[in-house]
Amino acid sequence: MRRELLYWPLMVAATMAVAAIGIEFMVRVGIDDGMQFDLEMWKYARDIKRVAADPLIGHEHRPNTRARLMGVDVAINSRGLRDREIPYERTPGTLRILMLGDSFTEGWGVPVEETWSRRIERLYAQRGMRAEAINAGVGNYNTVMEVNWFFAEGHKYRPDIVVLNTTFNDAEPVPAYDKPNRLLGLCEACAFLTGRADTLLREAALRPDWKAYYLGLYDAHSPGWIDARNAIARLADDTRAGNVALLVTSIPELHELSPYPLQSITAKVEAAARQSGAEFIDTLPALQAQPPQSLWVGPTDPHPNVRAHALIADALFAKLTAMKVGRGSEREAAPARAAGPER
Repeated sequence: MRRELLYWPLMVAATMAVAAIGIEFMVRVGIDDGMQFDLEMWKYARDIKRVAADPLIGHEHRPNTRARLMGVDVAINSRGLRDREIPYERTPGTLRILMLGDSFTEGWGVPVEETWSRRIERLYAQRGMRAEAINAGVGNYNTVMEVNWFFAEGHKYRPDIVVLNTTFNDAEPVPAYDKPNRLLGLCEACAFLTGRADTLLREAALRPDWKAYYLGLYDAHSPGWIDARNAIARLADDTRAGNVALLVTSIPELHELSPYPLQSITAKVEAAARQSGAEFIDTLPALQAQPPQSLWVGPTDPHPNVRAHALIADALFAKLTAMKVGRGSEREAAPARAAGPER
């Protein structure tokens, strides 16, 4: 009798285990081609990120890690940046720009040499000027996290210019991070199915669509937007006290560009920047004439691709060269010995 009572539960458990293994095998072998956004973000979190000691930073890159994500190689240096090794000490006669931002700034799905940080360096070189544009972008950062990272680490680079690259989701609250679940770290099918479920819920109107969701983040009483606005003000106060130039940029959502449905978000960020005394640039005009999908990393991934990074770099460079650098002539860009590589 006891065996009979155990038979069906064991059969159900065994069937579920076989089904789970089968689904996992199907995702890994039949679906994962290295360009599935949800799966690549899962690998990014698993292989590159770690929980930060500071809860207001949330997470950070693990130093000296490597992975191939969304079709490109991602290499993290000893200080947790997707960049070459850059010492805190200044290079004499070289303009230093610190780029704060999220996965857009980091260059998700884009070779590191094609990110707007590297392109801006080459644009300076073409003018016979030495410049370092340090790429401090980290995927899934928001404004609060970026500013807190600057106060903890970024200020050590002693930049001439800080560029705070804002995106349309930067008013999301800082998420609470804990040590990653080891089981979920092994389950590729879990990441794939979770992403697909979220898409289906939005298509069924059971969750807000992307426009309503992002616009809702910037409500006047939204805690995330209040925190982001205060973070911009704190960064502006600090850079001004240190005689460092601050540029706040707006990088648009790339699904619809003309007309752009999130322009009210851009206007709020611009107002916050100007009220804090920072410079501001909206990069939408540099992209607006292009078909939106021609700027995407992939068919299901609207991160800026190589073409978009080139257009954004041109817009940022024009703004940067028109700005006054406050640290003094000894730290302004000096003539380079040789021209940089072609863009």
